[in-house]
Amino acid sequence: MTISKPIEATNFIENEINKDIEEGRVPSCVQTRHPPEPSGYLHIGHVRNIVLNYGLAEKYNGICNLRYDDTNPSKESQEFVDSIQEDVKWLGYHWKEIHYATEYFQQNYEIAVKLIKEGKAYVDDLSAEEVSAYRGTLTEPGKESPYRNRSVEENLDLFERMKNGEFEMGSRCLRAKIDMASPNINMRDPVIYRIQYLHHQRIGDSWKIYPSYDFSHPLDDCLEGVTHSICGPEFEDHRPLYNWVVENSGLKNKSRQIEYANLYLKGVILGKRFIKKLVNDGKVSGFDDPRLYTIRGLRRRGVLPESLVNFVNAAGISKAVSVIDPAMLDYFIRSTLNDVSKRVMAVVDPIELVINNIGENEEIEISLADYPQREETTHRKYYFGKHLLIERSDFEIVPPPKYRRFFVGNEVRLNGAYIVKCTGYDTDENGNVTTVYADYDPETKSGTNCAKKVKGTVHWVNKKHSKNVEIRLFENLTLPKEESLSGGKEQTAGEDEFNPNSLIIKNGFVEDDIDYNEEERYQFLRNGYFCLDKDSTKDLLVFNRTVGLKDSYKPNNNQ
Repeated sequence: MTISKPIEATNFIENEINKDIEEGRVPSCVQTRHPPEPSGYLHIGHVRNIVLNYGLAEKYNGICNLRYDDTNPSKESQEFVDSIQEDVKWLGYHWKEIHYATEYFQQNYEIAVKLIKEGKAYVDDLSAEEVSAYRGTLTEPGKESPYRNRSVEENLDLFERMKNGEFEMGSRCLRAKIDMASPNINMRDPVIYRIQYLHHQRIGDSWKIYPSYDFSHPLDDCLEGVTHSICGPEFEDHRPLYNWVVENSGLKNKSRQIEYANLYLKGVILGKRFIKKLVNDGKVSGFDDPRLYTIRGLRRRGVLPESLVNFVNAAGISKAVSVIDPAMLDYFIRSTLNDVSKRVMAVVDPIELVINNIGENEEIEISLADYPQREETTHRKYYFGKHLLIERSDFEIVPPPKYRRFFVGNEVRLNGAYIVKCTGYDTDENGNVTTVYADYDPETKSGTNCAKKVKGTVHWVNKKHSKNVEIRLFENLTLPKEESLSGGKEQTAGEDEFNPNSLIIKNGFVEDDIDYNEEERYQFLRNGYFCLDKDSTKDLLVFNRTVGLKDSYKPNNNQ
């Protein structure tokens, strides 16, 4: 049998677990659970819960099970069950077993019957509205239901008939008999069972009554062997009820609940219902739209799992709500991609560059490094020729101060090739530049220890040796608000807040002799990190920009 031992704690939760181990409250190994509700796709806020629960099990040589909270059949589907498993695996974590809250329904029911027999639960005929009204307020105690003192026999009979489907939905419920004057409203005879006539995607119509989450959650933890139930801050006020259910369950295992604060990104939409609305309203293409911070959206955007795990670990675990600038996430995305991305010549917004002093069909072979960020790298052949493409932003008719790229009379280096001097340009009838002209210096080839130096370097592609592609650039879905996001409030998107430039599509060009695939990541020189999108076809490749090259976030010494 595995025995967990204290570790060097990095957060307050590990301190608490260490204390429980040292004081003998952990009989064998630490056991956690990842408890998603299969009612939507996971987003970056859920990554913290995944990293924490699976990570704790790894650190303590313990167990983490994946347990679906499938007690709300109106919102759940197999699609979400499957997607959650795929996302967890993609992040690099593995559960020991998969469980469902519904598989404990019989044991939940039996414990409810036990509570009735002990006089600790009763069937109430009050409507949902009446139950709420009787509960009181934060400053006024609740009022006892007129059905609170029914006999044990009557309660057992009514509860059995509820289970058999003899009553209408909402006509009766089962409540725990605790304390209607408790300062914690959650302890004022909470509802622990409701009548439900809904078809469940896993168990069909076999149950006519469903336990509340506050009842099934602690019971399932105890039944499964969970030692530490790690929850969000919204469950802190529910902890006394969690403990009451555990203590009165009669179960040997006594799970302990510990809360930690949620993680939010400033100005980023995370709420399930808001994401669903964006999808239903057609503002985004689906739950995997690269503009969304769902795990699937981030994955499609080209983010690697290591980036998300490193980001969550760097953000830390605390009791205070974390509202983090997205620039911090971008930093970890960029750091991971820098190490693995293949460097590629690509032009996002092209204009033609004509080299005057080279023949129409003349080509000069050059060598480009695939991974110059590594000590050892492979190289590929490319060709310098007469007709090239450069970025429109790399030429100015009247350059601003300290501008180091193309303007008439200025010299720049074409990356991996030669130094060229701009000699002129053409415009269309609207004054837009269509073509730039330059002479190249054949004595300045890259890699030949050229003594001549220039201040500007520009990327390019050979028009003949390139392919036209679709390039998708992303901005945040919402426009910045004047007030900052605080207190854990989630960003929403009204009509006046939606960013019309959240998706910008460009017709660009990339080197043609590269085997582009969805698994590899690419740095388009000076434009950022990109990945191949699933919308790509044989005739048209589609690239998503994962993140730009500019970094506005500076990590502290502990990251």
